[in-house]
Amino acid sequence: MEIQLDPPNGITGFPLGMSAEAVKAAVGALGEIKVKDEDTHDDYHPMQVLALHPQFEINFVMEGAKTLESAEVWIPRPGSEEITVKFRELDVFRTPALQLIQQIEELGFTTLHDSPSYWFVPRLSLGFTRTAGHDVPLDTDGEPLYFQAVLVGPTDYYDYKLEK
Repeated sequence: MEIQLDPPNGITGFPLGMSAEAVKAAVGALGEIKVKDEDTHDDYHPMQVLALHPQFEINFVMEGAKTLESAEVWIPRPGSEEITVKFRELDVFRTPALQLIQQIEELGFTTLHDSPSYWFVPRLSLGFTRTAGHDVPLDTDGEPLYFQAVLVGPTDYYDYKLEK
């Protein structure tokens, strides 16, 4: 299975703006589904649809509990299926994090980071985290060697970071 990141449009099979009902139906085809805050219309606690596949998780966040606003894909785990997550031809989770950032910059995009763990690509609407909740290989800077999750958001999602 290959998941293509297509910022700011969405990910394979899940275009941003997709209805919450369509997201839930499509997630059901991937594996187990868990819905959180379905009846909440609070900006601080948006509805989330979690796809729980035996080898990966994707968190879909709904704007106003109605339409898909962002999708966060977590690093695939080993298993029987070959799963890759790509941005263009770049393998997001098998390329060392700092090397991936360099490759994205070589494509002409600006990257920013809040810390060694959190990287953003404004104007492209990609956000990466190296934070891991379990033991993973570390890079020379002491952070996880590979990104652990990537978020695809709508146009201008991370542009506010350019103002810092």
